Amino acid sequence: MTFLLEIVRLGLTNLRLHLLRSFLTALGIILGVAAVIAMVAMGEGSKQEALKQIESLGARNIIIRSQKPAESTQQQSGQQRSFVLKYGITRDDLAVIQANFPEADAIVPLKEIGAQVIRGDRQLVSQAFGTTPDLLRVANLTVRQGGRYLAEQDLEDRAMVAVIGADVARALFPWDDPIGRTFRIDDKAFTVVGVLAPVGLAGGRGAILIGRDLNLDVHIPLTTARAVFSDVVMKRQSGSFQATEVQVSEVYLSVPDRDHVLADAGRAERIMKVRHPDAGDVSMIVPYELLASARRSAMTWNIVLGAIAGISLLVGGIGIMNIMLATVTERTREIGVRRALGATRRHIVWQFLVETGVLSTMGGILGVGLGIAAAEGLELVVPLLPKMPLVGQFFNADTTFPTQVTLWSIVVAFCVAAATGLIFGIYPARKAAQQDPIVALRHD
Repeated sequence: MTFLLEIVRLGLTNLRLHLLRSFLTALGIILGVAAVIAMVAMGEGSKQEALKQIESLGARNIIIRSQKPAESTQQQSGQQRSFVLKYGITRDDLAVIQANFPEADAIVPLKEIGAQVIRGDRQLVSQAFGTTPDLLRVANLTVRQGGRYLAEQDLEDRAMVAVIGADVARALFPWDDPIGRTFRIDDKAFTVVGVLAPVGLAGGRGAILIGRDLNLDVHIPLTTARAVFSDVVMKRQSGSFQATEVQVSEVYLSVPDRDHVLADAGRAERIMKVRHPDAGDVSMIVPYELLASARRSAMTWNIVLGAIAGISLLVGGIGIMNIMLATVTERTREIGVRRALGATRRHIVWQFLVETGVLSTMGGILGVGLGIAAAEGLELVVPLLPKMPLVGQFFNADTTFPTQVTLWSIVVAFCVAAATGLIFGIYPARKAAQQDPIVALRHD
């Protein structure tokens, strides 16, 4: 025990005598550990954000969507040409889905309606849908306090009520409380009974998957949509005109058990292929499948990032070995004196290993602190960049950079740093121990 304490004391004394050199020697390890932790934190933060967006679509949901076919033909009747494109899920398809999935937790249809959403001189391109009250639960939506979502009574009464998305409320009612006020979908007036809480899918992966920003949604009772609006929707946008006939825009199929999602998705896909063999007008989104794929991709990305950052640790280890080799030459006479006073080769090896171990361990500790600070700092600083005078023009106002420091990255980076220092310190230590004490004493 006394031997070990003496060896540690000598090692620490030698490092303290050359503080700047010791710090510069450990700098490679410090930066390497910090790089591993920061890069893994960036990858993990992006992964968690993507998984959160996908998971918000509902891990037990299967979303069947009508989509415009890749190729469409214009029908001609007499002298008049019809530009109405008919495609997608029909009410008969919906009935077949309901018949084949009696065990489903919920089957929620959505029917797109209207060309414009209007209030006074404010208007938006319509993203209005007729649906049922179950959509609130199935799509993981919430309503702001003071309002409500659609109710079964609204369906029975074919009520002219609507629940609007957060961005619709902001655009149509910038200064007023929307609850109880009216707006129009085309020429039909509706009363706002609720406002959806902001959905964090805007501009994210979830919005891309679902095909629209849910914050711009307007929901009315499905029975009202069928009674008041036609299946034909005509929209004018950016100088173009489009008329489509879609009976059912989307169907949310919520299965009771997450373990049966993939099997039920396959069954639903086969049903739709039989009913739409060549049309290519129906697509399917399975968030659970996307979730598993995103997790695999994110893990691969983390490994790649960690491996790239790990090169810094290798460089740091080489730096320690180079400095320790130079130290061996510089301290040759000291080694000879210690050998002459009775120190064995084992003592010399341990002395140099203690020094490299302390360098790599302290470097690892400092690197962990620097890596955590860098990861947390990025998350705080990046949202401020759009407000900066010179670089702000290159960033969107809602730019974020989520990071998440993981325990495993800290443990792995620190252990690899400590092991790297020791491994690269073995050769200089052995070289120092193998010197002839007589020759070492004669060294100037």
